[in-house]
Amino acid sequence: MSALTVIEQVLDLARWAPSGDNTQVWRFELLGPLHVAVHCHDTREHCVYDLDGHPSQLSHGALFETLAIAASGHGLRADIARRTDSAEQRPVFDVRLVPDAAVKPSALIGAITRRSVQRRPMSTRMLTGAEKAALQAAVGDDYVLTWIEGMGPKLRAARLMFNNAKLRLTMPEAYETHRKIIHWGVTHSPDRVPDQALGVDAMTLKLMQWAMVSWQRLATMNRWMGTAAPRLQMDFVPGIACAAHFVIKAKRKPGSIDDYVAAGRALQRFWLTVTELGLQMQPEMTPLIFSKYVREQTVFTKTASLHGLAARLERDTAALVFTDVNFPVYMGRVGAGKAPAARSERKPLSELMLP
Repeated sequence: MSALTVIEQVLDLARWAPSGDNTQVWRFELLGPLHVAVHCHDTREHCVYDLDGHPSQLSHGALFETLAIAASGHGLRADIARRTDSAEQRPVFDVRLVPDAAVKPSALIGAITRRSVQRRPMSTRMLTGAEKAALQAAVGDDYVLTWIEGMGPKLRAARLMFNNAKLRLTMPEAYETHRKIIHWGVTHSPDRVPDQALGVDAMTLKLMQWAMVSWQRLATMNRWMGTAAPRLQMDFVPGIACAAHFVIKAKRKPGSIDDYVAAGRALQRFWLTVTELGLQMQPEMTPLIFSKYVREQTVFTKTASLHGLAARLERDTAALVFTDVNFPVYMGRVGAGKAPAARSERKPLSELMLP
């Protein structure tokens, strides 16, 4: 096997960027020794969490930030431009790597492959002032971090996540997404989420696997047993067992693809800095996604009763998250603790390359 070229080495690190449910919403087309076209796509056609494409666009931004950080290890600057004639659902970006003596290796390079999602309880030790300052510096001047910390506020956040999980677990459209992305019986997965990384105990996991054979079976189990057990384990307990919940907010309301890509780049700097500080993180995007659907009157399910639940949750989200003049683009929880034993990995670079 021949050695990877410089641009292939950069892409081999860039592919470790996070994406919703490990969908890896990009493919690479080499156009020259230091030129690659990145063919991105969103998942709005089949994922209820991505109906406007914005979550995927955040992932695209995370990819480009990771690519730029990887390139810095070779003294290269990454110049990135979106092709304005490419479709909104399938944007194409030209990335040119340019030798630049001013570029020094990023301190975040080593965190790229270590970054992961921790869905299990974390330490409740509060973040230090130095940790918060490093994370605020990571997102940059165009974004602000707000912290939901202390037992009372964390309890409110945990309840919000617990209640949003009911929406998530009783929606047929969400079931279709979950059915596709869970990789059963593994600790690591190259293109999905391992069941061992979901954060539930063995008995609950067995029940989930049995029930998710079909929507009819899952609906029957929900009707007779409810959804409390997985929601407690995946949402409520972790929502308390952490240092804090955080919200990344843009100072200017995002509107274009480029705005969301920029937010994704800030997110990835934040996440890699979390990793470099020895902390753990879990995304908590459901409240932001569904509250946005409610505000914009986006129909996300055929189950009429769930729209009422979503409207109530939108009010709870607004009271907890929309607390100033800035615009939330990402939410999660963070804390000290061990890295997860189970995690999503990535497809090999060869499978992400276009002919």
